[in-house]
Amino acid sequence: FYLYSDAFKRLKSRTQKDYETNLTFVLDTLVESKTLGDYKNKNIKVRHLTDAYNQWLQSGIRTANYRKSVLSACWKHSMRYDVMIHNPVALVKTQKSDNRTVMWTREYVKRFLDQAYSDFNYRSIGLIVHMAYEWGQRVGDMRLLKWDTLDLTNCRLDIKQSKRGAEVHLPISKNLCQMLQVQQEDFGFQEFVAPRVKPRSGAFTAYDIDEISPNINTLLDKANLPRELTAMDLRRTAVTEMLEAGVDIAGIRQVTGHKNMKSVVQYMVKTLSGASK
Repeated sequence: FYLYSDAFKRLKSRTQKDYETNLTFVLDTLVESKTLGDYKNKNIKVRHLTDAYNQWLQSGIRTANYRKSVLSACWKHSMRYDVMIHNPVALVKTQKSDNRTVMWTREYVKRFLDQAYSDFNYRSIGLIVHMAYEWGQRVGDMRLLKWDTLDLTNCRLDIKQSKRGAEVHLPISKNLCQMLQVQQEDFGFQEFVAPRVKPRSGAFTAYDIDEISPNINTLLDKANLPRELTAMDLRRTAVTEMLEAGVDIAGIRQVTGHKNMKSVVQYMVKTLSGASK
């Protein structure tokens, strides 16, 4: 019922795919000798969903909580149209995941970029990392960044973030601007700043989100860097560096695009240098 709804159609295509994938896992979860998908809605109890949630925890707290939230979205939508009457999903107790604190050091970033830029096949991956770190932006926005958002003559970036629609206006450092100018010479004929370096079906396209981590891991190995580093850690790293440099919350929000100060807190990592200052 939910997958054919207008509410589902309004989701971004990537989110739709994630929802469908996780709902499949939910329906295939074996509870008391049969899958959840084989139960009638009225017969699903809190104990059934609690059992299922505990099984999802084997894949991690974030995964389990995401599957519960997807199921909850479907259930609440169905209740609005009287397809469901009761809501056992709401009574399933979830575990709280710890905020991730892993950060890149500047030396790690330098070694990573040296490795990426030394191999043409990884230049675009290097640029995605470089831009995410320098501008404190989300990797998703950087992989989809288009040339029309850049003014390389005046070295500035003007983008509208995809997650919350915030508009940010950022300077481009000399080194990054020079790298982007080189990239534009090679790839300026198409719309993406950091596309796959090899065409697919005759066209240069942006990397899929699930292609980023494998490429990052390959470069981490080549540069002898810790595998615990992820591209998503770059935004937190940038915010922490700004805090340590004395940038106030208002300044950080100018860069990150956050409207609510509380949203910035998740990126604040406690460090020795910060405490010393």
